[in-house]
Amino acid sequence: MKKTLIIWAILLPTILFSQKEYTFKAYRGIVPDGYNFWVSIPDTYEEQKEKMPVILFLHGHSLCGSDLNRVRKYGCLDAISMGRDINALIIAPQNPGPPWNPQKIHNVFNWVKSHYAIDTTRIYVIGMSQGGYGTFDYVATYPDEIAAAMALCGGSARRDFCGLNRVPLWIIHGTADRDVPLSQSQKIVDAMKQCGPTKLLRFDKFKGVNHSQLAKMFYLDDTYRWLMSHTLSNREVNKEIHITETDMGAAYQNIDRTANTIKVENGSSKSVQSTENTQDSPKDTLASKPETKTPAAQEPTHKPAAKPTYHTVKKGDTLYAIARKYHTTVEKLCKLNHIKETSILSLGQKIKVR
Repeated sequence: MKKTLIIWAILLPTILFSQKEYTFKAYRGIVPDGYNFWVSIPDTYEEQKEKMPVILFLHGHSLCGSDLNRVRKYGCLDAISMGRDINALIIAPQNPGPPWNPQKIHNVFNWVKSHYAIDTTRIYVIGMSQGGYGTFDYVATYPDEIAAAMALCGGSARRDFCGLNRVPLWIIHGTADRDVPLSQSQKIVDAMKQCGPTKLLRFDKFKGVNHSQLAKMFYLDDTYRWLMSHTLSNREVNKEIHITETDMGAAYQNIDRTANTIKVENGSSKSVQSTENTQDSPKDTLASKPETKTPAAQEPTHKPAAKPTYHTVKKGDTLYAIARKYHTTVEKLCKLNHIKETSILSLGQKIKVR
């Protein structure tokens, strides 16, 4: 018994320290001619004091409405709740019902850009079904601001798709999709080819995969690894990362629902501390795990005496390689950055080394 207590005394601080905390902030009625939306903020945002990449998540028809909590049922926010580590700000607007409006999406994005420290060279878009339609429409409208995009089982009624040729774009569609036929994505690919070279395009047809199965893409590490491997300064499409039907089928494996702590808050126009809305807080049926609040006493009250040192992640970097370069260990890097050995490193990410 005594040995057991000693072991737990050694392991418990490590377990607690490796847990990532995310804050989901809900913004309602704050952007004129925009949408209600969530912003997901990892704890590294405040710690690093560095501009962060942004992932814009556009949901499908089933999450439309006026209950913002529905946006957490599947997709990027739910992936975090299930334990996936996504080191980026995530903007997740809610469409009340009609097709996505690129201008309204952009109004939300511009509001976030003016209230958060974001890396404007690393803006990514991912959407499924109606969100796939929104992805095509939004990226085609603002191609010069998007570093990369992924459209799942989408389509578009738009006529001009030439802007898509300027963006690293991965289109994925299932051959057994009866809700949005494969021909909808094929039509866009054909239109892009009429505009000129499509060297930045990847188009995968998943054999035997139906419409709803593609939602598993949001729970794969490689989905976010692929997106965040691009920047505006590097307009080459990443063809080294591959995702197959088999990979997608294993999307829910190795998930640790205790890996992340989720704190839900109401956002304010100043993007400062705000109180949780108990009336509109997510129902247990929509939350993947209980939300916990961080006591104010845990917040840092003073700046560290020594200025921390950071390493900027470059192509080919691994935690092991970074640890060797700075004469430290992977374990120490994980503790300093509140990450796990399996966390995804993205180009341009700041890693605290001491």
